[in-house]
Amino acid sequence: MQNLTQVLYRTYIEAPRQIAVNLLYSRQPEEVLTYQDLLISAVRYSLALQKAGVQPGEVVILILHHGKDLLSAFFGAILSGAIPSIMPFLTEKLLPDQYRLSLNALFEITEPSAIITYTDFVDEVRNTSQHTSVRCVLVSDQISNEIDSKLENPDDFYQACLKGLDRLPDEVVFLQHSSGTTGLQKGVALSHLAVFNQLESYSQALKLGSTDVIVSWLPLYHDMGLIAGLILPILMRNPLVLMSPFDWVRAPYRLMQAISQYHGTLCWLPNFAYNFCAQKIRDRDLEGVDLSTLRAVTNCSEPVHWKSQAMFLERFMSYGLLPEALATSYAMAENVFAVTQGGIDKPVTIDRINQEVFLNQQVALPVKADPPDGDNNEGLPALLEAPTIQMLSAGFPIQGTRLRILDTQGKDLPERHIGEIVLQSNCMLTGYYHRPDLTEKIFLNGWYMTGDLGSLVAGELFVTGRKKDLIIVGGKNVYPQDLERLASEVEGVHPGRVVAFGVFNEQAGTEEVVIIAEADLDTSEQLSAPGNARTAEKIATEIRQKVTRGSDIALRYVYIVGRNWLVKTSSGKIARSANRVKYLTEYGQ
Repeated sequence: MQNLTQVLYRTYIEAPRQIAVNLLYSRQPEEVLTYQDLLISAVRYSLALQKAGVQPGEVVILILHHGKDLLSAFFGAILSGAIPSIMPFLTEKLLPDQYRLSLNALFEITEPSAIITYTDFVDEVRNTSQHTSVRCVLVSDQISNEIDSKLENPDDFYQACLKGLDRLPDEVVFLQHSSGTTGLQKGVALSHLAVFNQLESYSQALKLGSTDVIVSWLPLYHDMGLIAGLILPILMRNPLVLMSPFDWVRAPYRLMQAISQYHGTLCWLPNFAYNFCAQKIRDRDLEGVDLSTLRAVTNCSEPVHWKSQAMFLERFMSYGLLPEALATSYAMAENVFAVTQGGIDKPVTIDRINQEVFLNQQVALPVKADPPDGDNNEGLPALLEAPTIQMLSAGFPIQGTRLRILDTQGKDLPERHIGEIVLQSNCMLTGYYHRPDLTEKIFLNGWYMTGDLGSLVAGELFVTGRKKDLIIVGGKNVYPQDLERLASEVEGVHPGRVVAFGVFNEQAGTEEVVIIAEADLDTSEQLSAPGNARTAEKIATEIRQKVTRGSDIALRYVYIVGRNWLVKTSSGKIARSANRVKYLTEYGQ
């Protein structure tokens, strides 16, 4: 049995000159780090933490930008035996007051010993942490500039890592935080052993080889970026090309250029990024780009949508993107990362199902393109003509992971019935850090209750949404993702910028559905112009008709807003509960 420090030390000895990561920046040259460069820099952070009195098993919060310092501080904390946890840096995308509340909640729950950040952010951290257990704030600028040539000696390196080398495989190695509004109150504690089990199983599912090159823009403060975009390539010694998520948002074409330049083979994207890339990247920025080296672009971290995949393929097929490169995965921090993977051994399964049965009965009834032979076809033509939904499989469970689908009473559901996804694996979290109350609630007879909804079909998982987002209208369960999918099909609605939620109507004694959709306009103010106001009303009417026809909901409340009205999480997902609060504040009911 081993721990991460032991693997990193072995890499330092066996492959010091191998390139570990190419760090890309928008306004400065790339930074090429060998394993020796990265790990010597990491040891400086390890020594700084030990000098500050941080003990093995204590939490260290990292508040740093994309770059060498963030990677070095993360691995340095592990080498010292401490437990690192990456926090988003305060940017123009985050509301300062909300950010400070989240930061304070993080400090109170995790009780970190130290914070590593920059000189110009020290006061912010100290003001926020003054009533918590934080003992010291280390300044990254000073640590990264300290040069100690002795560290190039393997014996000195070994001595500097002794505390990390002594950590047991079942001890916590780092914390991950989810992207929700309360995610910072639920630090997912992961052991060395869980991480190794994930890497072994997921590498097999991906058929990871020595020639694979991983290209990523994903933030490291969420599981997809941290595991697929850092831990996996570094520990498996696959070349990593890493760019800032903020650079990607400003210029998404840089991802395609990086894949082409470095011959990238593996990449992970959340579903919204497929739409974003297809719509925002212009031909002039793709001159000379070749995407033919990609063997898997994995759609993950959100429910996957067939239209997003199709749009992405159509946009980039002429630049070498192969249809068989489209892949999918279902993943979560509580399982380190991947639960399932699809699209590696065979194309991702597309399941064409009856929309009405799905929405009203929560059963994924398949609809075939051609009726079967035989005399017993009564009612089949009407079934074939009914509106359909094309569902994308998230793939099969990775090795060491088992899935079940349960009803509200905790009983197993038949194949194709929608229920809560529960799992068992050898990659599971140790628990929510310092939250035994929450940890106890998430397990049922040894099975982790994901809170996600889906179905199993011939062993493959199809994910449909979140249980907590359920809306109950007149005693009927309504899943907002289903309504959002319908609304997104209306012309004029910006793809992926729709949110549905329930608001209780005291007079009716039940919830009513509210849908808010961003129109393809630049600002909310433009909606007040006479022409745009008519367009907005037309879009709202079409959404009402589309949802009413496609479900059992007689939709009344539809609001068309301008671009950037909807609140998102730090990972770019639509924050349903936050948007509900914003709606009640601005519109009321």
